[in-house]
Amino acid sequence: MHRKVIAPSVLAASLLLVIPASAASSVQGAPGIGDPYYPASGNGGYDVSHYDLRLQYQPKTDLLEGTATLLTTAKQDLSRFNLDFGLKVSEIRVNGAKAKFATSGDHELEVTPAQPLKKNTPASVVVKYVGKPSEFKIDGWSAWQRTPDGGVAAQEPDSAVWWFPSNDHPLDKATFDISVNVPDGTQAISNGVLQSQSSRLGWTRYNWRSNKPQATYLATLAIGKFDVTTGRTESGLPILNAYSKDLGDNAGAARASVERTGEVAEWLEGVFGPYPFNALGGYVPNVPSSFALETQTRPFYSPKQFANGANVQVVVHELAHQWYGDSVSVDGWKDIWINEGFARYSQWLWSEKEGEGTAQELADWTYGLRAADDPFWQVKPGDPGPDNQFHGAVYDRGAIALQALRNELGDETFFKILKGWPAERAYANAKVGDFVRYAEKVSNKPLAQLFETWLYTPGKPAFAPPAAASKAARSPQAAPAAKPVEPKSWKKIAETNTIHEH
Repeated sequence: MHRKVIAPSVLAASLLLVIPASAASSVQGAPGIGDPYYPASGNGGYDVSHYDLRLQYQPKTDLLEGTATLLTTAKQDLSRFNLDFGLKVSEIRVNGAKAKFATSGDHELEVTPAQPLKKNTPASVVVKYVGKPSEFKIDGWSAWQRTPDGGVAAQEPDSAVWWFPSNDHPLDKATFDISVNVPDGTQAISNGVLQSQSSRLGWTRYNWRSNKPQATYLATLAIGKFDVTTGRTESGLPILNAYSKDLGDNAGAARASVERTGEVAEWLEGVFGPYPFNALGGYVPNVPSSFALETQTRPFYSPKQFANGANVQVVVHELAHQWYGDSVSVDGWKDIWINEGFARYSQWLWSEKEGEGTAQELADWTYGLRAADDPFWQVKPGDPGPDNQFHGAVYDRGAIALQALRNELGDETFFKILKGWPAERAYANAKVGDFVRYAEKVSNKPLAQLFETWLYTPGKPAFAPPAAASKAARSPQAAPAAKPVEPKSWKKIAETNTIHEH
């Protein structure tokens, strides 16, 4: 994962000024959705319910041609609204009529429809565009990775602006149809289920559908030459995995890991409840990066995740996100613990299941690794700040927080919460505080202080053992507490720390 601050332009910020009383009742939509970490991400004034992307991509030149149709609903009377996008636009139509458009800032596309949009009224927005995604940069940076035989869009918190116009923030989730035309012999991999595939005049079109709400950063596109494997879970969910044909020495380890996707997902259903989407899988393109990402239904894995051999732990992490992060998404990027603390804790639970170290042993080991004066303990997982959004403390301290909750509540209540939360908030968004209140409701216990200590208070908290162990320690016959021993799973879990590095 990669954190990239995209600052709003002076012009975009000026749009937030109060509209004069003499102006018409229709107003301009804000150029940001209101996220304090990323002021220019997303847009105000409308919601998108569906994206239909019809694309053509030439791997040799990196040329992407597209027509994007957005089905939207205005949340207010709109004289103008913004889209987030970086490629060159040739035409925009709103409700079938040509609209005026202009660009501002790094990625703001300002659209003025021929007729203002009325509040609570559906509208269609069609954008035609062309460009080379790898040549579009923000502060010298690109979310589009070129490969020897194509390109890949997979990044967090931003990747959509490199390949389709959108309301680019997790608060505005939508369903997707992604249709991609590529030269024969090349494949296009995306989210959800492959609905159809057809060839004509030297080109092959792949039609993908993701039928549950999906955040824009979770939409992915990979074009290249892949070996594809397919299968089904016991419940009948289709599994599709794809591996670049030129992964070199990492090919075997990648397959040995990602091919266990169905097994891992079935186990996670026992922890988090029914799988929330219509497809499973993963893909490993030939890219130089090191991170992995929970792109919805089909996680992205860099080959370097498997440089030291097979590692199922990274598959566990990204599949756990399908519940915690994809189905239940952040309300704002400050709520990243909702994603990462739980995904890391799922790795600890897998270790416990595999007999390679319990979650308590991993929490004890992680807790003891860093002294009280280590800067690690100054990061607040519940609001880490944009510069620390993917800091190791969000993952590790965030996971210890969950073990502290487990110790406080006991296994029955704790796992009831882990399974109930994704059902309670399915396909929606949530704040950290929402989870705290849910845990209090289910447990009937006050938990605000526990979460305040672990998620919001700088410094190394005291970490109490489980109640049973604490009681034994108070016994006169109790032996001195043993020094934590490194769990067998620790090294493999630590190898996945590059999940959140670019």
